[in-house]
This record gives sequence, structure tokens and C-alpha cells, in this order.
Amino acid sequence: MPGFDPWRRATVALLATLALMEICWELWLAPLKPGGSWLALKALPLVALWPGVARSRTRALQWVLVLLPWYFAEGLVRGFSESGRHALCAATAAALSLATIASGLAYVRLAKPNLRWRRAGASE
Repeated sequence: MPGFDPWRRATVALLATLALMEICWELWLAPLKPGGSWLALKALPLVALWPGVARSRTRALQWVLVLLPWYFAEGLVRGFSESGRHALCAATAAALSLATIASGLAYVRLAKPNLRWRRAGASE
């Protein structure tokens, strides 16, 4: 078992947890409107990219690492601007997104020699 596999597994687990947290946050835990909010759709990109990350697809991981700072920023902003349950959900989402970024970057750093990067004009 290569040394980077635990980081890949952690990234996959954290990404799934973040997507589930985003859905639960906007539908049941602390929605903007009673009965749920359309903001739950913000979890769709994470859900769509999760299978690719689970299969170690480089492009999916790149997209996730590009999107995650937006989820972190939203968690910070809403964590400081709201109170009670809303702030707790926002802080949890921010922490999960930061942990996912860290594990994803650690995975890329350790797995970089084994990942297949396509370059324009490179022959296979």
C-alpha cells in the first residue's frame, strides 16, 4: 500500500462529509427559510465530483481543490455574520472544507510522481 493512499481516503471521506453537511445544513439543520432552502443545491458540484475523486481521477481532484476555497469562504462569512445554529453549521462547513483542502493537497504532493498529468502535445 503506497504512503499516499490514506490521504486519498481521507480526502474522499471528508468530501462526502462536506457534501452531506451542506445538504443537511440548508434543508434541516439551519435553513435560511423554514422548511428548507434552495441553497442546498450548492452541494451538487461536490456530489458530482465525488466519484471522480474516489477513483483517483486527477481532473476531478483539481476541480474539487479549485471549488473548496469558495465553500471555506462561505462558511467563514456566514459563521461570523450569523448566530446560534446557523453559525455552528457554517463553522463546521468551513472546518470540513479546510480539512478537505489540506488532505487533498497532501495527497497530491505525495502522489504526484504516480499521477498521470497530460500535457499539450505530449505523445503517449
